[in-house]
Amino acid sequence: MLTDRLLIQVDASRVGFVRDQLDPTRSGLVISGPKALRKASELRDDDYAGVLIADPAFYENAVATASEPFLSRTDELPTADPLGQAVQEQLAVGATAALTPTGYLRAGDTAAARAAVRDVVAREDPRIVLTLPIDVGWLHDDLVGRLIEEVSAAPGMKAVMLGGQLDPLASFPDALAGLARVLTEVPGTALLRADLAAFGALARGAVFAAYGLSGRFRHVVPPGEPAKSSGFADSPAVLFPELMALFLGKTLARRFAATHAPVCECAACGHRALDSFPSNRDVRSAAQHNTAVLMSWHQTMQTLEAGPERQRWWQERCRAAVDRYPLVNAAVQQPNGFKVPPQLLRWSLLDAAPSAPAGAGAD
Repeated sequence: MLTDRLLIQVDASRVGFVRDQLDPTRSGLVISGPKALRKASELRDDDYAGVLIADPAFYENAVATASEPFLSRTDELPTADPLGQAVQEQLAVGATAALTPTGYLRAGDTAAARAAVRDVVAREDPRIVLTLPIDVGWLHDDLVGRLIEEVSAAPGMKAVMLGGQLDPLASFPDALAGLARVLTEVPGTALLRADLAAFGALARGAVFAAYGLSGRFRHVVPPGEPAKSSGFADSPAVLFPELMALFLGKTLARRFAATHAPVCECAACGHRALDSFPSNRDVRSAAQHNTAVLMSWHQTMQTLEAGPERQRWWQERCRAAVDRYPLVNAAVQQPNGFKVPPQLLRWSLLDAAPSAPAGAGAD
């Protein structure tokens, strides 16, 4: 049921923003945070029948160690079997599969990664997804091979989440190439808590991927570090489909103040102008717009054969978006009105790679 899906990762309080925009045959939900289990149970009671993952996100609170790769809830006494408890709790509320309660994996801590793999192998349960909240440092050339060697021993699905501040893949030049290697060389790997890298991952053979509805769900902040922020947002982030990037609604309103803004024809907007999300009163409608656009992109991707064809499609789409920036800036008569996001450039320039081995999916 999870194979080749683009899931939306969201806080329990905002599930209602996107539920109606999800494609039931291609998408689903990852609910993250301390209220994930309760919200998952409520959704099942409310007859939600789609793919559903509950992610308590213990990795936000502590690191994994060789002796304790898995964590328990901080509001409870430690249990002798945190993995078994987490799996039981998630499946009991109707989760499609169960994420392991892995702690944050510091770069180079091979012993902790090996311990997590060992315990999952011992379970022999295909419903378990080995969660890998890895520090982005694991993707360095001198470490990524060790990571691949360790996690390849785990059967079934693996869910990578990248740790670091803001945009982890911008941390060093070879980070994206390292991620591509993991997706290609480790069968059954998924990418969660992602931005547009979710599409790049699916193009590279990820078994499934999850796009974070908000910035906090597009990466993992290392435990003990305060989350860095780009500043207070006084309007919602709005996906500009032509430019393949998020911009604040207020920014779009300013940029198009002297000309007509593009009109969005996604399933949520129905011919709504992109400059019509100027305040935080528009958070719900912006989330619906963003989700509907993502669903349409994913639908297009799924018409292509998995492997090099999808990789070319994604790379060409990113390159086309990069080429549109000067044209849009000329139209609004602001040479630097819209700036190309670094991640878009990275995906447009990433060297072609062989498609990933067939991943293990949950049926």
